Amino acid sequence: MATDTDDIDAALIAARHQLPGARDAGGARGKGRGKGREAEVALDRIGLAEVLAAAEKAAPMASLDVVARNLRDRFGAQYVSFLFVDVIGRKLVRVGEETATQEGRRADQVELHGSVYDDVLRSQRLVCTSSDGGRWQRVIAPVTNRGDTIGVLELSLPDAGADVLEQVEEAAHALAYLVVTDRRFTDLYQWGQRTTGLSLAAEIQRQLLPSAPSCEAAEFALACALVPADTIAGDTYDYTLDRSTLHLSLTDAMGHDVDASLIATLLVNASRGARRAGADLVEQACRTHQAMLDHGRHTFATGQLLRIALDGSGAQFVNAGHPRPLRLRDGVVEEVPLEADLPFGVSAACGSYQAQDLDLRPGDRLVLYTDGMQERRAQTVDLSGLIRETAEEQPREVVRALTAAVADTCGGHLQDDATVMCLDWHGPQPEGGSVNAGADTDRGARRGPAARER
Repeated sequence: MATDTDDIDAALIAARHQLPGARDAGGARGKGRGKGREAEVALDRIGLAEVLAAAEKAAPMASLDVVARNLRDRFGAQYVSFLFVDVIGRKLVRVGEETATQEGRRADQVELHGSVYDDVLRSQRLVCTSSDGGRWQRVIAPVTNRGDTIGVLELSLPDAGADVLEQVEEAAHALAYLVVTDRRFTDLYQWGQRTTGLSLAAEIQRQLLPSAPSCEAAEFALACALVPADTIAGDTYDYTLDRSTLHLSLTDAMGHDVDASLIATLLVNASRGARRAGADLVEQACRTHQAMLDHGRHTFATGQLLRIALDGSGAQFVNAGHPRPLRLRDGVVEEVPLEADLPFGVSAACGSYQAQDLDLRPGDRLVLYTDGMQERRAQTVDLSGLIRETAEEQPREVVRALTAAVADTCGGHLQDDATVMCLDWHGPQPEGGSVNAGADTDRGARRGPAARER
């Protein structure tokens, strides 16, 4: 989702003065503990303000080091490191203090599935366990921003009382804001998300995608995943949010390698340009189609455009020759009965696109996907069955399970890109409704270990 840099900076400034999760000195955290406790809480806030101020003064690639040194100085922390979730969501890449440079390409890679890090990211809860015979406490905290699970913060502490753990959680949340801000200026975070090399086509394709694969708000939770094929790079997904509407799109350009990624570039930018110019859904589809006719080298692309009113007044859908989405409602998965118009770039399609009403109710889960999810070798993957089996999972876990099933069935070598978007629609919420600490853990999430488990 494209976020204005001013909005990010404003969020960072707000975090510096009052991070989410921090409480008033006279509130629950300091209640009944006297003025000494109030002063201690105030000093805690000053410590976080200082780390944010220091990070802003440092070079963008040094923010991780600033946070690590602050935790070490404040709490005697050791072995402070940050682990990035890779672009496919199957591994973590560890970046330790003072190794956050491109020379640090020897950074450890950790399998995510079944690990304690997996539990932390699923539950969005800090975990604390004893290590080294009880002399140290190993602490792992999620680093998440608006549902985007960026990674985890890991450190060892000599003391892990409740107050210290709360401050570590706040530092991890502050780190999420720093990463979101600083990744505009450095390739460090791009490097940290990559566990394999990318072809030129895949590099082009990656730059077309939103910077965060997940987003959460009071009305919805969204997660996206793309597993590239060996020789095709034509799939894209896109989303953005304005004051009244959630916009989604999914496209699949024909062709191979760089040719496919160039057509994908044409599709995404034509679609975004129309949307940003205020075009309605049908006009957005028509402009995307016209761009294909004018510059698409006599090829075509399938795609879907979706707009959802955040007030619950309706949702509209354009389907340009693409596989129908699947919807989970009341435990039943079914194909959504939407008519298919002709693909973008087919000359006979001029003026034929229609905006169809989509029946979307609070509690529904909608899954959009490209045909690579059901390519010849992946036809044995039961998408509907997997959607039912993961009904209690967060959308980010659903897309990971779906793409992992396809990749594993194909032996890790896909013949076509496999892309999926999973939307949980909660519907309009009371004013002030929000997600919890950067991720909605109360809706459809399988609970992980208890918070601050010892």
